[in-house]
Amino acid sequence: MKKNEYAIVDIETTGGNASGSRITEIAIIIYDGVMVLERFETLVNPQKEIPLPIFALTGINNEMVQDAPIFDDVAEKVYEMLSGRVFVAHNVNFDHSFVRHELSRAGLKWTAKNKLCTVRAARKIKPGLPSYSLGNLCRSLDIPLLRAHRAGGDADATAILLSQLLKWDNGGIIEKMIKKNAQDQRLPPNLPPEDFDALPEKPGVYYFYSKEKKVVYVGKAKNLKKRIAQHFSGHKITPQRQNFLRDIYGISFEVCASEFMALLLECCEIKKLWPIHNRALKKFDPKFGLYEYEARNGYKYLAVGKLVKHQHYIEMFHSLHDGVNLLLKLAGQFTIDYRFIHYGASSGEVVVKDTTALPDADHHNDAVNRALDFLDASRPSYAIVDKGRSREERSCIWVEKGHFYGMGYIGSDISLTEISEIKEYVTPYNSNGYIMQLINAYVIKYPVKVLKPEQNTVSQNYSYDTI
Repeated sequence: MKKNEYAIVDIETTGGNASGSRITEIAIIIYDGVMVLERFETLVNPQKEIPLPIFALTGINNEMVQDAPIFDDVAEKVYEMLSGRVFVAHNVNFDHSFVRHELSRAGLKWTAKNKLCTVRAARKIKPGLPSYSLGNLCRSLDIPLLRAHRAGGDADATAILLSQLLKWDNGGIIEKMIKKNAQDQRLPPNLPPEDFDALPEKPGVYYFYSKEKKVVYVGKAKNLKKRIAQHFSGHKITPQRQNFLRDIYGISFEVCASEFMALLLECCEIKKLWPIHNRALKKFDPKFGLYEYEARNGYKYLAVGKLVKHQHYIEMFHSLHDGVNLLLKLAGQFTIDYRFIHYGASSGEVVVKDTTALPDADHHNDAVNRALDFLDASRPSYAIVDKGRSREERSCIWVEKGHFYGMGYIGSDISLTEISEIKEYVTPYNSNGYIMQLINAYVIKYPVKVLKPEQNTVSQNYSYDTI
């Protein structure tokens, strides 16, 4: 079997992401598992200012690099040393992304065929240590670390760490890790592999956690394992992606009966937790609401205005135009005096200035009540019943008067006398406009799965086999 040669790499940079930052120093040590074959170290002129916090960390300032070679000048040397060797680094994907990007800038297309992360290797071979940062590992394992946060010093320490890990590796762990396309090598550096290994190939919702055990991202999947693996594949080097991967310290998941159930749960969980890396659903938030209030003059008013937190609304809308349209239809249908409807205000004392020929207050308020009763009656209540997570259960969603009430699972052996009893078996969630868009679209596509109260009973035969 061909003996591995390792290219142990460490870099210093002007910032934390490869697309917007540059390398200021690089060190490469070629090691064959027994001895060092070659060593290369140089400062690099990044052709941009070195930020003060980076200088404070590394000690490398603008004066030190002004006469250093630019990366293009050393690109051929770097390419030659890396080619055909296992790319090794402490947090390998960080160093790999920078080197790959810099080589690409220099016109050299390169991607490591085999990578080895010494953070992950140390976690597997020496589990239970208090920390796996390079400095703390060196202290725990009595490895000398001279010139910390300089490329040469960190590369020397990583080379010693690798030599020790190779000696302690009685189970062939490192050989398995460096196999081409090994999934473990693509995982974020702080994510325990067992979290990924535990993922099922089923629909569900997944949660990424920070070091502080806080949820930083929620997603849904038709296949949990496949979808999460997609997060960690590819070579994107945007700051958002690198910060995202760096924040992941753990994964948990909840299996759902279908991708649709997962989609609803994802939406509910994002609205509840609002994780830092979830941004997409913000644009779906309704912005306006229909409100009813009674002024001191005894007249009831209807108004469409911006949604206000903790303020009760009758209906919500994505645009002011939609709200005004509904308000005008109600006013026309129930002959409500237009002086008592308002746009752009959710509450408050709006006084009618034109008091000529005002309608009788009781008659007017009755018209407003009839309009609201009509609106309330036009909102349907129904259930969506579908297959469960197993043959022993069914999934169910309850919509109450046009608003999402909740969802959950019910045993296939449970007989219900009325469809509304499904409410007792679901977990309540807050409704919002986006969820109702999803549900309405689903109902149109799968009407056979919808059960309405006028059907009176739920057939016991409406089970997994008949859906």
